[in-house]
Amino acid sequence: MNTARIVVLVIALGAGGVAAYLASGTDNKPAPAAPVAQLQTTDVLVAKADIGLGQTVKPDDLQWQTWPSATASGAFIRRSDRPDATKELTGAIARAPFIAGEPIREQKLVKADGSGFMAAILPTGMRAVSTEISPESGAGGFILPNDRVDVIVTKHLKNPSDDAGAMPDIVVSKIILTNIRVLAIDQAPKEKEGQNAVIGKTVTLELKPDQAMTLAMERQAGTLSLALRSIADANAVEITDDQQTYRQNVQIVRHGTPSQATAQR
Repeated sequence: MNTARIVVLVIALGAGGVAAYLASGTDNKPAPAAPVAQLQTTDVLVAKADIGLGQTVKPDDLQWQTWPSATASGAFIRRSDRPDATKELTGAIARAPFIAGEPIREQKLVKADGSGFMAAILPTGMRAVSTEISPESGAGGFILPNDRVDVIVTKHLKNPSDDAGAMPDIVVSKIILTNIRVLAIDQAPKEKEGQNAVIGKTVTLELKPDQAMTLAMERQAGTLSLALRSIADANAVEITDDQQTYRQNVQIVRHGTPSQATAQR
């Protein structure tokens, strides 16, 4: 075998080895990762911090936050639609509270346009009526704005069977308004037995016009008390006049000894 053939054979063997090495290295490489679908997002206007009921909105109270487009409700304010929304909403009044990070919805805001806060948050057709309360008649200071209450009137009526004036008056109580929303309550801290207690003196209720008239008449005829309702009763059906519960204290005389009993109808 001559020298030329040996050189060609060596080159061929070397080239084959290199090709085999490269082929084995290529087979061990991991497969390229599948492309990840890009999540569609949009900028939504949210509350930067908590916004309380009746609070006037300032630019610092709002900020833009990135949200997935698929979960952004149509009621949300998007930067793509209203880039100047922060300025547009400045000065609006919160008809309901917002928590930090909650998307801003204009249904929960109202422009006062020079009116006071109460007129701004009062729904159409409703009236704001205030009346005095005491710690005893106002659930001991536990009633707060947006709570629901029943209004009870208590009257002292002269006993019709008491000609000599010796028998006590008849005490009559009845519920005159049910499931009434508290708009505001005048509260001031008061020192009581070494502890701070919150006591309200005036409560403002959200009433229909006929309910406002009822409250005004009954307030002159007796003493008003508020009964705090459970938050679960917010959507309860109101009691009509025919369904009202009337209670009165009646004096019963047995064997010459008077006693008190409660009658209900």
